[in-house]
Amino acid sequence: MKTGKVHIYTGSGKGKTTAALGLAVRAAGADFRISIYQFIKSKNSSELKTLKKIKNIRLEQCGRGCFIRSRPTSTDIECAQMGLAKARRDIMSGKYDLVILDEVNVAVKLGLVSAIEVLDIVSSRPDFVEIVLTGRGTDRRLVACADYVTRFVKVKHPFDKGLLARRGIEH
Repeated sequence: MKTGKVHIYTGSGKGKTTAALGLAVRAAGADFRISIYQFIKSKNSSELKTLKKIKNIRLEQCGRGCFIRSRPTSTDIECAQMGLAKARRDIMSGKYDLVILDEVNVAVKLGLVSAIEVLDIVSSRPDFVEIVLTGRGTDRRLVACADYVTRFVKVKHPFDKGLLARRGIEH
């Protein structure tokens, strides 16, 4: 690729991470080198087993394992800041063709990292690096700098009737 683009997958609907990881699998099939950072997450979800088997995909989780439902702790902030610093190094190294910052939009919304930091990384990346930012509540400045913006809209979800996340489907 000569020119990398910026993708945003946002909205209230299910499938943002799944779409980003699907893009990673497609890119891996084209011999791209992929780095994935999952902000907030640290649970061993089902897709990680498959991704670990693909030699040109590396994945790192930068969280405590749960979505933050109250005020973020200093540990939450530290995990996200360290993850963003590592992601910046990967992006600037030129070693990766595609970098996915999964749930980074939520990390921005919660104040774990700033939109300005993410914008700086996106705008100063090597030209060929493709970047995907996922998560609800995307900062309008990130939307403005993106080439692709896809909004996932929840029309109906079994969670609304009390069904918890199911292994292999939601995690």
